Amino acid sequence: MGIFKKIAQALKRTKEAFSRKLDSLLSGGELDDDFFEELTDILVSSDVGYSCSEEIVDRLRVYARKNKIRKAEEVKQALKIILNEIMQETSQVDINYPAVITIVGVNGVGKTTSIGKLASYFKSQKKDVTLVAGDTFRAAASDQLTEWANRNKVRIVKHNEGADAAAVVFDGLSSAKAKNTDVLIVDTAGRLQTKTNLMEELRKIDRVISKEYPEANKYTFIVLDATTGQNALSQINHFNEYVNLSGIILTKLDGTAKGGVVFSIAKDLHLPVVFVGTGEQIDDLEKFDAKEFIDNLF
Repeated sequence: MGIFKKIAQALKRTKEAFSRKLDSLLSGGELDDDFFEELTDILVSSDVGYSCSEEIVDRLRVYARKNKIRKAEEVKQALKIILNEIMQETSQVDINYPAVITIVGVNGVGKTTSIGKLASYFKSQKKDVTLVAGDTFRAAASDQLTEWANRNKVRIVKHNEGADAAAVVFDGLSSAKAKNTDVLIVDTAGRLQTKTNLMEELRKIDRVISKEYPEANKYTFIVLDATTGQNALSQINHFNEYVNLSGIILTKLDGTAKGGVVFSIAKDLHLPVVFVGTGEQIDDLEKFDAKEFIDNLF
């Protein structure tokens, strides 16, 4: 399946919910106050978030008045323009090499699976990849990551369960420098943002990377489950208190009608979505393209 088809398939639920309601609204006639109020409700129900939905509708009011918009198709095109403007207000992430990518997030969002898919993605870009089993907290976490390393035919650096996570990362950095690795991907333990000791561990890992490999390009990606909707924003805020997040990997997009959360994240937090999970296979991870994403909502 091609990239564009994968995105379209992953957004099927969001599109069905959003387009059906939008088409029904657009069949009603005039762009009056009732129309804009109902459009706000539709956006909120697609998990765009209330403040972001109000912003979109306010911009549409101005655009529609200025351009004398009346037809349904013109409204859709105007919405696409406005949504693209919102996404472009957030700087995108360009990955430069050598890269050290730390993966963080709460329990159960699919961090380890995302790392396996990331390794596959970079391998497809002809990059040399090493994984670091920095989750020494969860039983069998390094075994699971080893399976992904084997599937991708990439190196892995790991210690015994219960080892100091920062020490594992230190060894991974040493290996990456010695072997001129293009991409070092660091797994970390899933943690609730309320667990201060584990959050402090993230801060320690971050310091080790900055100190031991300052010449590398450092990225910290938070993995978010798209089905959590607006709760994703609070997760981002809490993790950002401990580490400087670079971007987002959005998983389980194919299992939700809440894909609109990406607009809230862009507008309210100015944090870019870098990759999206589009399915269960090893190559079902795509670079996020805002225009393609928006085109597939209509």
